[in-house]
Amino acid sequence: MGDHAHHDSTRRSYDTVAPEYATRLAAELDDKPLDKALLAALLEQTEPGTTIGDLGCGPGHVAALLAGKGAHTVGIDLSPGMVAEGGRRFPQVEFREGDLLELPAKDAEFGSVVAFYTILHLDPGELPRAFEEMARVLRPSGLLLLSFHIGEEIRHVDEWWGHDVDVDFRFLDPTRIAEQLEAAGFTVEMRLERTHYPHEVETRRAYLLARRAVSTG
Repeated sequence: MGDHAHHDSTRRSYDTVAPEYATRLAAELDDKPLDKALLAALLEQTEPGTTIGDLGCGPGHVAALLAGKGAHTVGIDLSPGMVAEGGRRFPQVEFREGDLLELPAKDAEFGSVVAFYTILHLDPGELPRAFEEMARVLRPSGLLLLSFHIGEEIRHVDEWWGHDVDVDFRFLDPTRIAEQLEAAGFTVEMRLERTHYPHEVETRRAYLLARRAVSTG
């Protein structure tokens, strides 16, 4: 992981905004009915008794929502600041610090995995490795629910809520992401697009639900 310099700047950026991020976005799902519906559908299809992994979990509000519905959840984030915020706010969630390219999880540890707006910080060449890691940590037939902004642009942010940061947000092509998921051993079962809610950044968003093959080898 040490050769991925932009991961270091992303980590530092999220550490910088972690307390304010956690405060501002703690209840964001209250105003995102479609996201909540998709999370409920994921939970309904998750093998009972298995753990749900929330990758790029930030302060853990998605994992906490699932935990509130009875799931055992593990939140994984690159930023120790975000992990600390999550641990303080949501003791019902287990948090781990880690990178998408080397997830701190055992093979087949999770019954399903959520990755909301997290792959957009990766370079394009890193996506296959990230999807292979997601497949590795999922049980056979486990589900991945993925979301990202649609497009081709890269938005660089150097100021966030008055804080100095250095982070890129890469918009992605849903068809290309679906192809890469298939190459990593997933079958894409659902693809959905929506426009932004009034309180969100003005982008189109994609959601993909993909099932891990019984054997990825």
